[in-house]
Amino acid sequence: MLSIQSIKPLAAWKGKDRYEDETLDSLTIIFKSGGCSYRRCMMCGYRFEGYFGAKPEEVLAALRGQLAWVRENFDLSEVGMVKIFTSGSFLDPVEVPPAFREDVAQTFAGKVVVVETRPEYVETDTLAAMADTLGSPIHVAIGLETTDDAIREKSIRKGFTFADFIEASKRAKAAGAGVKAYLLLKPLFLTEKEAIEDMKTSIMAVAPYCGMISMNACTVQKRTELEHLWKEHAYRPPYLWSILEVLGNVDPGVPVFCDPVGGGYIRGPHNCGKCDREIIDGINEYALTGDVELIRALAEIECDCKKEWEYVLGHERPWAMPLTR
Repeated sequence: MLSIQSIKPLAAWKGKDRYEDETLDSLTIIFKSGGCSYRRCMMCGYRFEGYFGAKPEEVLAALRGQLAWVRENFDLSEVGMVKIFTSGSFLDPVEVPPAFREDVAQTFAGKVVVVETRPEYVETDTLAAMADTLGSPIHVAIGLETTDDAIREKSIRKGFTFADFIEASKRAKAAGAGVKAYLLLKPLFLTEKEAIEDMKTSIMAVAPYCGMISMNACTVQKRTELEHLWKEHAYRPPYLWSILEVLGNVDPGVPVFCDPVGGGYIRGPHNCGKCDREIIDGINEYALTGDVELIRALAEIECDCKKEWEYVLGHERPWAMPLTR
C-alpha cells in the first residue's frame, strides 16, 4: 500500500497570469499521478514520476492526499486561476482515477481551471461534467509543441498529429471548454534559425483552434534523451534573443504567453549571463501585459552575445552540431 501521510504534490506555487483582459492570482499544481501512459517524449523528465504499478484505489488516495495538502497550504480564496498538471495527462482515466476529477472540480469551483492532457483523452462528456461542477471556465491545455508533424515525430516523439489536436479542440469546444496550446521552442535537431521559423509558423497555424498559446522555451530535464545529447554538446537550449524575435513578431490579436523556465541557466534558455536577467524580467512582464513594444525594446539591448546569436542564425547548418554552448 502507498503511504499517504504528508503527501505533497511534485510541485505547487502561486503566481500571476493574464486571462482575457485581467491579471489573476494563479496557483499551479503538478500532481504525482499513476504515471504517464505514453512516456516516450524525448525532452520530458516527468515521465519518470508516478505511482507505477499501484492499484487505482491507492492512486486515488494518494491524489486526494495531495489535494488535501494544497487546501491546507494555500488560501484558495485568493486564487482566481488554477493550472493543473500531472506526470502525464490529467484526463487519462488510467493515470488519474475519474473520481479525482470530481474532487478537483468541487475544490476549485468558481475559478478558471486549466488542465493539461494529451488530445486522445479529450472527451466532450468528461469536460462538460467538470464544467457543470465548476460553474466557471475550464480550459484544456495540450502539448502540441509544433504544427509540423515531421518535427513533432522526429524531434520530440510525441505520438500524435496536428490533425489529432484539431479534432480534440473541436471536442473541447463542444463541451464549452477553452483550448490552450503549448508550443516548444527549439526541440532536438533544429538549428536556432529553424526553431524560430517553426515557432512563428506554428503560432499562426494553431491560432484558429485555441484561445491561448504558451511558448515554452526548451529546458534540459534529467534522464532524458535531450539531456544525453546536451551532455555530448549536440544540443543547446534556445537563446533568449530567439524568444524576443518570436514575441516581437506575433500578430497583436494572437494571445501568446511565455514563461522562460530555467532562464539564465545553462540547462534553460540563456544568452551570455550579462543580459539574461533584464531580458527574463521583461519577458515575464510581457506575459502579464502583452506589451509588444516592451519586447521590441528588449531586442534593442546592446550586448556582445547578440552578435554571437546573429552569427549562429547565419551559420548553423541542419543536422549538424550546434555552434555554441
